[in-house]
Amino acid sequence: MTVSHAEPVTVAVARRADPARTDEMVAWMRAGTALAEAFPGFLGAGWVRRAPGSGDWHMLYRFADPDTLRRWEESPQRHWWLTSAQGIVEHTHVERRTGIEGWFDPPHAAAVEPLDAEPTVPPSPPRWKQAVTIWLAFFPLSLTATLLTGEFLPGLPTAARVLLMTLTLTPLMTYLVLPRITRALHWWLHGQRAPWHR
Repeated sequence: MTVSHAEPVTVAVARRADPARTDEMVAWMRAGTALAEAFPGFLGAGWVRRAPGSGDWHMLYRFADPDTLRRWEESPQRHWWLTSAQGIVEHTHVERRTGIEGWFDPPHAAAVEPLDAEPTVPPSPPRWKQAVTIWLAFFPLSLTATLLTGEFLPGLPTAARVLLMTLTLTPLMTYLVLPRITRALHWWLHGQRAPWHR
């Protein structure tokens, strides 16, 4: 039997509304969030306005996997919610992201692009570059943890040792090492000239 490990999916939606109807827009977005919260797999949602007085909004919502996202997106509740804003809200752009690719997305200045133009989102780096970057972060951490646990906890059973290492290494990778290494290798990941050659 094959076990699939689906990854969370984040959906980013750009929407436009008349700035004079800001109160209605905020109420509408809160209603959508409240409806989505009732669905299994919902991980969170939020929205930001492009600038004070702007009618351009960016909304994000995240589900545990593509199946739970699909159940929300095909639900009568969501259909009712979307149709309730006809004539008030215009949908201008939708983007989906899964897995770890978000670490490798280059920052882009969407705030300075006109919304009536199609937003340009730079592509993620090739997967092989992502894999090399993760390996560069993971190898020294894993080697260090293996040496330390072998030195200081030699009698610990293998399963307990691996559990201790993964509990320690996962947050270190996620919050400390991977963000720093992707910043340091940004030029290489995105096919740019090395900083020292400029």
